[in-house]
Amino acid sequence: MITDFLYEIYILFIEMAPYLMIGLAFVAILNIYMTKEFVKKQIGKDSIWSIFKAALFGVPLPLCSCGVIPTTVYMADSKASKGAVTSFLISTPQTGIDSIIATYGMMGPVFGIFRPISALIMGILGGLFINVTNKEKAKPEKKKLSLDVITAPPKMVDGKANIPFSKKAKTSLKYAFADFLDDIVVEFLIGLVIAGAITYFLPTEFLEGTGLKSGILGMIVMILIGVPMYVCATASIPIAVSLILKGFSPGVAFVFLAVGPATNAASIGILSKSLGKKLISYYLFAMIIMSIGFGYLLDFVFNYLEIYPQKQLATHAHHEHSGLIPYEIQIVLAAIFTILVVSSLYRKYGSKYFKRDKAIDNRNYVIVEGMTCNHCVATVTDSLTKVNGIDNVEVDLSSGKAFYSGNIDKSVINEAIESCGYNVK
Repeated sequence: MITDFLYEIYILFIEMAPYLMIGLAFVAILNIYMTKEFVKKQIGKDSIWSIFKAALFGVPLPLCSCGVIPTTVYMADSKASKGAVTSFLISTPQTGIDSIIATYGMMGPVFGIFRPISALIMGILGGLFINVTNKEKAKPEKKKLSLDVITAPPKMVDGKANIPFSKKAKTSLKYAFADFLDDIVVEFLIGLVIAGAITYFLPTEFLEGTGLKSGILGMIVMILIGVPMYVCATASIPIAVSLILKGFSPGVAFVFLAVGPATNAASIGILSKSLGKKLISYYLFAMIIMSIGFGYLLDFVFNYLEIYPQKQLATHAHHEHSGLIPYEIQIVLAAIFTILVVSSLYRKYGSKYFKRDKAIDNRNYVIVEGMTCNHCVATVTDSLTKVNGIDNVEVDLSSGKAFYSGNIDKSVINEAIESCGYNVK
């Protein structure tokens, strides 16, 4: 039984690894040219066009529901319209260039095309909805402390014109194949295990007649599971594949693909503090309604085109490796990806047992609540290093501690961190 269960996971891993490798390469390319400041500059005005551009720029960016927080808070603090902020918040976590490629490869062209287009339209509609329903007077700007605290989030790559392209490329490759992979690796592996469990342990006929495999009941269940759950756009793919293999409709699987990556309990709490509970409530309402609507639309598309959804899946034959990439190349890319995964897990969990640097104990530190990924670490680090008089900043994700040197008033440290959307304990 264990062998068969692990084999299901192995098949999914072999099928997904090549598309993730290709996706990470595109992440590196995108990372060179599309900085967060560039996105903010394009959508800073209060207009319908800004809402459209927020969704358009958000679709390819490889940011998960927690990684999108720093940019969202920055946009809000920079006086971007609430509609544009919400549009970015809806469209960005649902997809990324990596998950678009993996979705196309694993779930076929219908899903591969429908998923980013729906994220774009949902972002636009959600932004328009917020602009209409959440009109509030602008709040007075908070007074800044005497020290110059600059809280703009970091660029993925330093965009200064005088930096050589080779250095940008090297930094971007590190971001894609190390930092970004570190952010999704655990969720990806958990997603594979969940998908393997669904595929192996859930009998195909188990839910027959319950109404959960299609329609509103199944979609509601996906919402109840997906809204509080932390799963990135890539990690949600194997789970969706396993659901369709067990006879769930494409629409039900899509609802999980939409709400799972776009929401999670931790990010909702942080954004409620930064953007307001009312706006987040409207955002969740719009997200749920639109995901159900597009779920029904996807079911209609499959029925209208008379396409059997399981035949679209790269793993539908299981013993026949029917993906777009030849099996031999899949094995080679999967082996390389395995090395990257092991290295990522070592960086996240293994390296701390081999650290011998005791100097870190001599520095001051504060505990930062709400950090969940390397985007969070980069944002807090960037914000602290721009505080006058601070030095030797190091933010540790595993412990949640932000270490620093310098005789700095702690209130300044707290403000620099809290302005990014995080809490200081």
